[in-house]
Amino acid sequence: MKMKIAPDTVVTFHYRLRNGNDDELENSFESEPVAYLHGHGGIVPGLEREMSGREAGAAFSVEVAPQQGYGPRREDAVMRIQKKAVLSKGKLKPGAVITVSTDRGPRQVMVIKAGRFVLDVDTNHPLAGQTLKFDVEVIDVRAATAEERAHGHVHGPGGHHH
Repeated sequence: MKMKIAPDTVVTFHYRLRNGNDDELENSFESEPVAYLHGHGGIVPGLEREMSGREAGAAFSVEVAPQQGYGPRREDAVMRIQKKAVLSKGKLKPGAVITVSTDRGPRQVMVIKAGRFVLDVDTNHPLAGQTLKFDVEVIDVRAATAEERAHGHVHGPGGHHH
């Protein structure tokens, strides 16, 4: 009997992600599958909910509303920061996604305007406010190890390496 996706199972899957305009944003089918620990917030809530109860070999499509994806777009998420907080290398031009140092650790933001000493950045996730369309193929489902459960993420291929 095949194992069903439930809390504390490790799920390996391929996916294709499209936005509401059907533009393809990501596609794992041409590379390695993704692995996550179910029930620990490793993927967007709407997709994790749809994964529950499925087993290896399942193929499905699902549309995830912004509230169950990366959240609604917040207009108050624009801020001005010092350039010295930038951890990323490369040009700081409008539209570039960069990593900055915050009091909660590194965070990705999008450059709106680059000045000489400061940047105006948007701290919304780049996919915030968008409906996400996933085409998914579940490759494998297995019980998580005690270490994976304790750490809250997958170890080994497709997961985290310590």
